[in-house]
Amino acid sequence: MRDTAAMIAGMAPVADGATWHFCTTADAELAAQARPKALASFVEAEGMSLVLPEQEASALGFATDLPMARITLTVQSALDGVGLTAAVATALAGEGIPCNMVAGYHHDHVFVPVAQAERALEVLRRLARGEMDG
Repeated sequence: MRDTAAMIAGMAPVADGATWHFCTTADAELAAQARPKALASFVEAEGMSLVLPEQEASALGFATDLPMARITLTVQSALDGVGLTAAVATALAGEGIPCNMVAGYHHDHVFVPVAQAERALEVLRRLARGEMDG
């Protein structure tokens, strides 16, 4: 789906209930150990970035001071679709909720601080119902 309005209206945001941490390491050995446990990873110039479950992040010695919740938008958005990420980030920013977007092949995922997850779900559901600008 590529139509912005249809993608927004088609969202049915769902939190997975887990706690995630964005971690980074330039240590190749640690990265190799952590990568199979990661939900996502990305190689950057500074090292490998990983999204790890809380237990794994802690066990591997990563900082766990910013616990994040994952909300999956559940609408099948096209990789070349325009506007969904911007609408979601804008709606959350308008409510003072920071977010990190991660796009998978089939769905977009929004990571927000755990303490703001319920409020973020409410905002995204309102956005999907057309009750706010995005």
